[in-house]
Amino acid sequence: MEPYEKVAQILRTDKDIVLTAEKEVEKILGYNNVFENIVRENKEKIEKSLSSLNITSSCADDIFHALLQEIKEDDRKLSELIHKNSPDEGASFKALLDVAKEASAVPAGRFLKLEKARDLLRENPPQKIMRFLGYEDVEELIKKEDVFEIFAGLRFLEEKDWLNKIFFKAYENITPDDFEEREITALVLGEKFTKAAEEFLRKKYHNLSHLKELGLIFIIPVKMDIPGAIMRDFTLSLHYYHEVKFYSDLFEKYTKEENFSQKFVSALRGDNLDERPAEEDLGKKWLIVQQYLAKGDKYDWRLFYPHVNPEAFHWERAERDVARLSERFDLGFEFWNGLGFVGDFYKTKAGVEVLVSFNLIDNAMALFQETEFIKYLYHHQESMWNKFFFAFFGEEQTEKMIIENFDKGIIDLGDIKK
Repeated sequence: MEPYEKVAQILRTDKDIVLTAEKEVEKILGYNNVFENIVRENKEKIEKSLSSLNITSSCADDIFHALLQEIKEDDRKLSELIHKNSPDEGASFKALLDVAKEASAVPAGRFLKLEKARDLLRENPPQKIMRFLGYEDVEELIKKEDVFEIFAGLRFLEEKDWLNKIFFKAYENITPDDFEEREITALVLGEKFTKAAEEFLRKKYHNLSHLKELGLIFIIPVKMDIPGAIMRDFTLSLHYYHEVKFYSDLFEKYTKEENFSQKFVSALRGDNLDERPAEEDLGKKWLIVQQYLAKGDKYDWRLFYPHVNPEAFHWERAERDVARLSERFDLGFEFWNGLGFVGDFYKTKAGVEVLVSFNLIDNAMALFQETEFIKYLYHHQESMWNKFFFAFFGEEQTEKMIIENFDKGIIDLGDIKK
């Protein structure tokens, strides 16, 4: 199998799409053997990983379960570290967020002023939150409750239609002057919100979320005695720190441009380009896919078209944060560093060939959900698309290109000089 065919197999896309994309980028930059290098690195990392796990079997079941055992052990070590100085469950949630903040080392960003956030509540009082908390007057709500908790509660107490059509409509009037520089806020919600968040937890499969515009990461204090829960929550919080800072940089860029509010709202919605580029532009124009589309439709055409994904970008940084934390406390998590794009096909005991992902978050989620391989492959596959693009442009330049072209939803390589 040719290197480009192996990459196409992993990406579940047509080999001609992958080959055309490679050739078009090589025409622009003059590089060669990109796929050969990626496939070789993938193979070397797999061999090193299997050796570390003491796995000689080529059975998908054995490899998969060995990876889950590694996650389970690392989850135990991480839990011990976080609970060491926080034996109380509530304090442990805060400790997890604090350790993640230190590990991510993300600087301050520009976020919506808290007084502006209060103005948005005054403009469209959240009736369900007010009833839930026992308020009839929005001013009393604002005066007595934490504005961060109120905005977090919007996510799971108010109706989606009301949020999108009424509350978020007011975001269209937000201006650059409504922002200020401050640290990212990490918050453990009060226990009064726990019961109200039950449906949200069922849909999200995790008890963490974030608000990019407020620079807020919050955790719903629900104890989950499930193997993998701590590692999943920790890596997710790391991801959110990087994601929130990324959007802060994006909003900062928009403050210097026309149509600020339009671009700001579009970014918050997670808009993705849904118009397929012309056939002759294959490989010349790369989509910027803001979401993990496979969550909703694993056959979405954009998953098989050349693209970069900032979500995978944030996860890769989270993996490095985990490795640095491991080195600091001698935890042994370095195993996962650099495995974001790594994976290959192996036969199961039943003789079915399946893709096994070595990606940290795919395996953490698989352990947490105790699910099948196919459910958690999208982090790995999106990381592979990024790896493809990084091979030509590098990580730092790729991030600049994503931010520069984010509102267009596409990177036109025709604009790049050799």
